Amino acid sequence: MATIVSFHAHPDDETIVTGGTMALASDGGHRVVAVFATRGELGEVGEGVLDESETLGDRRVVETQRSADVLGVQRIEFLGYLDSGMAGEATNHADGAFAAADVDEAAERLAAILRAEQADVLTIYDEHGNYGHPDHIQVHDVGMRAAELAGTERVYQATVSRQHFVRVAEENPDTMPDDTPDAEELDLGVDESLITTVVDVQSVLDRKRAAMAAHASQITPESFFLAMPDDIFAKAFGTEWFIRVGHDPADRETWIL
Repeated sequence: MATIVSFHAHPDDETIVTGGTMALASDGGHRVVAVFATRGELGEVGEGVLDESETLGDRRVVETQRSADVLGVQRIEFLGYLDSGMAGEATNHADGAFAAADVDEAAERLAAILRAEQADVLTIYDEHGNYGHPDHIQVHDVGMRAAELAGTERVYQATVSRQHFVRVAEENPDTMPDDTPDAEELDLGVDESLITTVVDVQSVLDRKRAAMAAHASQITPESFFLAMPDDIFAKAFGTEWFIRVGHDPADRETWIL
């Protein structure tokens, strides 16, 4: 059996781009470890969601454990950096912000986990961070360096097929929730010609959706993720995509382990 370490910027990110893959890996008897750069302290949260003495970071740690229980994640680690906020905000450069962290220093924190786990596979994000969020871009940079430091040879950059999401929106204009982001406007993912690995997660889609719902402070029942009809959700999120570093996209894979 193998060990997969899945590296993410904030709690809830793991469910969206790798949740199905993590669940399938766990079901297959593999060890699944989730590592988060931050606790997502700057996420948006509705009034009355948090208890009087509770911080958003504290809540998101609890939600992460709930998600992990659904997906079969055996270990959760936080690297201890602060959420940097969206691109262009002053918080991108704040002391302790992940986006402002020294890449080698942050990479060594992740590499220590990779060594301890004797990781066979590391998942990170594509070089654009899926949609340009500074913490997501830093996940790519730090993850690539950590793999070098730890000698982890199999690195998969979690991404999405831009064309796929455009097609789903175009084919289902009357059933997409109003707040569904425009894939082209968001500059989401990559051209599908760059993708090396396509994982069918339909068999665990109920758990992927339940893991999203576990992050209730960020993914509410009214959000487009959970408001989609079941058939549209299956079309949109029933596949997960990766770019395997050093692998020819012409030799397409259907699994990462």
